[in-house]
Amino acid sequence: MTYRPNFLVVVADQLRADAVGAFGNPSARTPNLDRLAATGTAFTNAYAQHPVCSPSRASFLSGWYPHTAGHRTFGTPLRADEPNFLRTLKENGYHVAWAGDRGDTFGPGATELSVHEHGFGTRPTSGRWAGGARAATELPRMRSDVDPDLWDRLYYHGRVVDDGDIDFDEAAVRTAEEWLAEPPDEPWVLFAPLVAPHCPFRAPEPWFSLHDRDSVGDPVPGSGPEPAYLQGIRDYYGTDRATPEVWRELRATYQGMVSRLDAHVGRLLDGVDRAGAAERTVTVFFSDHGEYLGDFGVVEKWPSALHSCITRDPVIISGGGLPAHGTVDAMVELIDVFPTVLDLAGVQPGHHHFGRSLLPVLRDPAAGHREYAFSEGGFLAEEEPKFERSGFPYDRKTALQHERPMTVGKAAAVRDGRWTYVWRLYEPAELYDRSADPHEAHNLAGRPDLADVEARLSGVLLRWLVETADTLPEQSDTRMPDVDLPTPGTRSRKAGSAR
Repeated sequence: MTYRPNFLVVVADQLRADAVGAFGNPSARTPNLDRLAATGTAFTNAYAQHPVCSPSRASFLSGWYPHTAGHRTFGTPLRADEPNFLRTLKENGYHVAWAGDRGDTFGPGATELSVHEHGFGTRPTSGRWAGGARAATELPRMRSDVDPDLWDRLYYHGRVVDDGDIDFDEAAVRTAEEWLAEPPDEPWVLFAPLVAPHCPFRAPEPWFSLHDRDSVGDPVPGSGPEPAYLQGIRDYYGTDRATPEVWRELRATYQGMVSRLDAHVGRLLDGVDRAGAAERTVTVFFSDHGEYLGDFGVVEKWPSALHSCITRDPVIISGGGLPAHGTVDAMVELIDVFPTVLDLAGVQPGHHHFGRSLLPVLRDPAAGHREYAFSEGGFLAEEEPKFERSGFPYDRKTALQHERPMTVGKAAAVRDGRWTYVWRLYEPAELYDRSADPHEAHNLAGRPDLADVEARLSGVLLRWLVETADTLPEQSDTRMPDVDLPTPGTRSRKAGSAR
């Protein structure tokens, strides 16, 4: 490239990689994302560094692992005194706009330092980020007798029946379209973090009815020892009440939400095209993490969940003159995405981070990238007083964490091209052979014939933790500075005090 490209960066929330056609789902209806992948590069072995929204976002925007600077909870977003890649782009001549609002990404003051403008041109009328308003919905008429409480515990709302509803994503996309109608001088970055397909599971027509309930497939069952939180969620949520028919209803609605997300991406791409910037704009698409969606009999996510349905990520980079390679199976981490953007922009990061640019792979898929990808999550049991507390519908989730803190104990996963190894602080390890078990459903840990695999990957995890435990500050403070103290033998006095 002989020019500084623009960037359209779209971040989904709770999107499984296998919910997108280009990542192996034959029943998905995602034409825009599939076309984006076909004209660019889709990384089929990309993994998020954390299974929960805010820590994942802090990680991919800083290039730090969640443990590096303690960004492990919703209460620890990136601070104004910490580096992030949006701020780096802004400080190096890019006009950075944020379509919509995500309060769980940056702490006070960090947003103002990182973007030129953010927020809504069109305000949402419903959704979690619109004062708690809920769009009018209706539940499906099931052939079986379903306990109404179960729908709530599965975060399921059903079909949106309010034709005038403007949810978060519709408002964010309209805002982005308005911005693209009169874009600033190039180069620019349009950052569009959307909410779909995050629960609650609901969709308006035609998306709600788009997917046949009998074609979406059933959840994945597991075998072998499993982490305790899975049974904990089943117990606290009562998910054993969900019949196959109920799970298919939920999964089809989720796929409808994914199709609607795909349509929103198509509108953003059309907006770039109308702005006359398509040839000079690189589009980057990914998600912060995935969703259980009934696999192992549970739903949503968990702070120490590391299965591939939660951590495998649909990363796509396309356009701006980059080659079209289709799918590439190189091992990738989400923290690699923004260093790639900086590399394409010709911008130095300005701080030490652990991401690696994907530009060599974008030019040559055989170039190789990482040998291993890492994910992590969870807490120390003694950190329980700091765990979040939430009302309905997350009340039982947080109750489980407080009442059984070891179910949310620290855990870390390492993956190579074949194996997944999960180490847990309070529970036995897990080992999955993805060549035969791509869903990581059958735990092989403890088998004598695989002891060497466990030992090798355990050593890899230890080395990773040591190498990434922290970073030295970019600037050193003065050593042994002068300290203004009273002269020995005299008393200090508050300024302005009277004798």
